[in-house]
Amino acid sequence: MPSIARPLRSVLYIPGSKPRALDKARGLPADAIIFDLEDAVIPEEKAAARATLAEALQTDGYGARMKIIRINGLDTEWGADDAKAAAKMGADAILLPKVNTPADLEALAEIVGDIPLWAMMETPGGMLNAAAIAGHRSLQGMVMGTNDLAKDLQTRFRADRLPLITGLGLCVLAGKAHGIALIDGVYNAFKDDDGLKVECDQGRDMGFDGKTLIHPAQLAVANAAFSPSDDEIDLARRQIAAFEECEATGQGVAVVDGKIVENLHVATARETLAKHEAIEALSAEHAP
Repeated sequence: MPSIARPLRSVLYIPGSKPRALDKARGLPADAIIFDLEDAVIPEEKAAARATLAEALQTDGYGARMKIIRINGLDTEWGADDAKAAAKMGADAILLPKVNTPADLEALAEIVGDIPLWAMMETPGGMLNAAAIAGHRSLQGMVMGTNDLAKDLQTRFRADRLPLITGLGLCVLAGKAHGIALIDGVYNAFKDDDGLKVECDQGRDMGFDGKTLIHPAQLAVANAAFSPSDDEIDLARRQIAAFEECEATGQGVAVVDGKIVENLHVATARETLAKHEAIEALSAEHAP
């Protein structure tokens, strides 16, 4: 399974209808931006939002940030026109809401051609079909729509997200099996940094690459949580060094901090350092 080399720690939703927000996003330390034509745009502004977003992306200035356009569903009156317009905007991917089966992605692919697709995973049906959806030839990422999923499941809010764990886990398994990006759902209380950190840590430990965010104030917490820590970087370097020394001398078994270091540990260590280097490069570009 290929690892995700491009940092996607923070994926910020930006309304496609708001020129001021679109401009501000150019200076924010987000790894990726979801330019939203769906939930963030009221029906009366849907058509105008396409033109506003097209102008912003033509001006560009978003640097190495991944640019993803979330369109309205193809079962709505705006979806097909969104897809046709988005296909011409030069984005890195198009995000389809409420994907239930691979056929939903196929319908979008027929409109936009070879442009990479991402899927919003936010329905019980989508969760049950996660493996088939992840295997679609055009799919490169899954985004968890935890608010919609919780609504459909009729759950109560819990800090541990226990009612959602089965669905999230199915998507993680499917995404890892097919080597695609996995982005956790939003945390609604954008002023609660402590709660956000707990949820980011949970998502990171589950295997997600990053988290979708609803406010720029959440960027720092997400970026820190989904970055390798100083201790993890130090351990990775020591594991690689110890393993390579044993290989060079042909003597003994590599041991670091009282634990045996095997091939699989070295592979993880190399991925940790590669991710750290990619984040450093992206941070340098974002620096004023």
